Formats: sequence, structure tokens, C-alpha cells
Amino acid sequence: GPDPPRHKVVRGETAYSIARYYNVPVKALAQWNGLPNDLSVRPGQILMIPVASRQQPARTETQTQTTVPGVGSPTPVPPSSTEPLPTSSPPKASAPVDTSSVPDMSKEVTKSSNTAQMSMPVSGSIVRAFKKGSNDGIDISASPGTPVKAAEAGTVLLISQDTDDVSFLALKHANNLVTVYYNVTGLTVKKGASVKRGQTIAKVAPGDPGYLHFEVRKGIESVDPMPYLN
Repeated sequence: GPDPPRHKVVRGETAYSIARYYNVPVKALAQWNGLPNDLSVRPGQILMIPVASRQQPARTETQTQTTVPGVGSPTPVPPSSTEPLPTSSPPKASAPVDTSSVPDMSKEVTKSSNTAQMSMPVSGSIVRAFKKGSNDGIDISASPGTPVKAAEAGTVLLISQDTDDVSFLALKHANNLVTVYYNVTGLTVKKGASVKRGQTIAKVAPGDPGYLHFEVRKGIESVDPMPYLN
């Protein structure tokens, strides 16, 4: 098969943003590079980008130089290297959309029922729906400063920022489920903390329009959040 391209991780990047930049499934990126369950990567780490091939690519010297990072969020300063950094920075995990050109989906869901498996993290209309391969979650319209609440009881799995310094966090729940809350600020929880359903964990970050990107993942695979919210 074709020789897979390599990507050198820089500070602030995540497995999600790298996979989105190269338009590949994050599950495939994790499998090709042996990433841990929390999908953490470290600055300076060399990742192989999956390519269409039936044969698993051979391991190279570059791969043997990588190590599995620890459990904590990646914070070390990028090591010096003679290799140049990527010429372009990966985009955000999910960029805000222009709501003026988006169909009115306000009636789709604004509040989840008491019997739903998860509750809405914010009250608002859905301005961008889930679409496998292009949008790993839903974008919910919400004014900046709106409290963001945990969709279900769980534990804070990850707190980080993307390459544009936009903060996000992930909560781990029962049944191997993970929820992701992107474009937030004013976090009120720390990594490893236990949270209750409906507990305020952050606020919607400033922006025009204001929005919250919300994902549900089963393991490392993104799934449509709507069945869990209805």
C-alpha cells in the first residue's frame, strides 16, 4: 500500500483535531499508532496518518521512538528537533457555523425529557446536526456565559485546549460512554473529579454566534447524541 504520511504533534493538538485535519476517523488514528484509551498524545510525538490499504503498514524507526504518554493531560514543552513543524495548523475540533444559512432546527430539541439517558448540556436550538465523518457531535446555540451542565453523572476524563486555545473537556460515564464539551470557558471542575447529572461544569465561551459543541462517544467512536437526549 502507499507509504502513510507522518504528523509531528505540536503543543495544544489532540487526537481529535489531528484526525479532523487529515479527514480520517479518530479510531483509525488511534489503532494505527497504539494510542491509549483517553487518546492522549504528546508534543513531539510522530503519528502515522491512516491511508486506504488492506495491509497494516510496517513499523518504522520513527515509530519506535515514540512512547505511550502518561494518564495526565499533555503539558510538557515540545522537545527540540531538526524536523520542521507542519506548515499549517490543524483547525478547531468544530468551528462555529453561520446560523443565518443553517435550516431552522430549533424544534428538533431544546430540552431533554426526564426519561432520557442524558440531559441537554445547554438549552438552545441545534444549529448543526451530527454527520458521521464531518461533524462528530451537535452544535447547540447558546449565549456566551451560559452555564454548561453535565449531561450525565461521571468523572472528568480530560481538560485541554486545541491549537486556537479553545478549551474543551470530556466526562467518562458508565457503559463505556464519554461526553465531550467544546468551546467552553470558566471551568468549575478538575481532572479526575466526580460530577453529577445537571451539575455546572463550565460556561459557553465568548463568540458570535455563541454555541456549544457536544459529542457522545462510545469508547473512541463518535455516535449521534440525539438518541441519548430524546
